[in-house]
Amino acid sequence: MSDTKKGASGPLILPRRGLVAAGAAVLAAPLAAPRLARAQGRYPERPIRLIVPWPPGASADAQLRSMADISQARLGQPVIIENRPGAGGTMHAPFIAREARPDGYTLGQMHLSVIRRTFMVRNAGWDPVADFTPIIGLTGWLFGVAVRADSPVRTWADYLARARANPGRVTYSTSGIATTNHLAMEEIARKEGVEFTHVPFRGSNEGVTAVLGGQVESIADSSAWAPHAEAGSMRVLSVWSAERAPRFPDVPTLKELGYDMVVTSPYGVMGPKGMDPGVVRVLHDAFREALFDPRNVQVRSQFDMPLEYRSTEEFREFIARRTEYEREMIQRLNLRVE
Repeated sequence: MSDTKKGASGPLILPRRGLVAAGAAVLAAPLAAPRLARAQGRYPERPIRLIVPWPPGASADAQLRSMADISQARLGQPVIIENRPGAGGTMHAPFIAREARPDGYTLGQMHLSVIRRTFMVRNAGWDPVADFTPIIGLTGWLFGVAVRADSPVRTWADYLARARANPGRVTYSTSGIATTNHLAMEEIARKEGVEFTHVPFRGSNEGVTAVLGGQVESIADSSAWAPHAEAGSMRVLSVWSAERAPRFPDVPTLKELGYDMVVTSPYGVMGPKGMDPGVVRVLHDAFREALFDPRNVQVRSQFDMPLEYRSTEEFREFIARRTEYEREMIQRLNLRVE
């Protein structure tokens, strides 16, 4: 027998059991949607820890701290910065790779030393490609070469000419052996067929002091030299960003000088391997919004930090490509940390 009845000219009539079922479905519909939304929106339910492998107050710490503060509004939970300096900025890497749960509540800064150091020590304890989940690429640093204002070297061409005329006697400071800027200078020396002498310090500020004091001829480092250049006590010969630095519009980039090089040491945020793609998407979207927020733009401008945004997939591809480059450079230069 049919479950529907229809009069000659009347509407479709449902029997009683059909009305009960239909009514239950209508009543259940508004309840099911919020329940589904709550299930999909559970993350994050508690504060998120973001490990910064540098001391408080450094440029990366300031930028990531700003981003963490801004992203709280979208995430609905605080993002707590935990500073773990040491081991060249890689103290956090083995912890995230081996101990942290991939639940989205423990994150860390992914920078080039996390990649590079694996080729410089015997047992690093992590694989930069296999052991982490890339989330987002953010920013980097403004690097450049500067000399004291009274130096006879006035241009990049002068700098190279002096190096050719005095093999090994032109000195430059960096913030350490096997830093991004050290490797870049080695690459430039190879391309030009010249020899510089590297003088590593513990930080870029010490390098600036050495140049101003006459102990080192030049500095090749992040923009600790910028205030001194603006004050007239130092002269900038080149910057290594993709475009000229707004604070130094007359200083050429490496690309303008004929090198196919952009050196900004880009960094981003990572988590342990095996993170849920939905959680990664929530974090990426919140951090991207914070990165482009005017408050974070102001922090990056304060430290001359160029925008290096990369989506999750772009950041993953960048890490894979950079791993091959770092392996080749470390092997060629035979750089080891015992």
